[in-house]
Amino acid sequence: MIQIRPVSDLRNKFTEIERVVKNGEPVYLTKNGYGAMVVLSLDKYAEITNDTEIKLDEADKFAAQSEARLTHEDIFANVRGN
Repeated sequence: MIQIRPVSDLRNKFTEIERVVKNGEPVYLTKNGYGAMVVLSLDKYAEITNDTEIKLDEADKFAAQSEARLTHEDIFANVRGN
């Protein structure tokens, strides 16, 4: 079940939030009724961002070896297959 809590629960009910996060579920925090942030375990965060980190490392290596630079239009056209 989705966990949506006020940001004050991060301070007042930390152990409850920690238990949910340790089980691999995110906790969505609100401030004044609006979404403010999401709390994730480090493992879940790594799972979500690992592919991005690998691709960024590949891009850094390519950029270091090449003088070619692409605009964001070129990149999105390549991704879309245009």
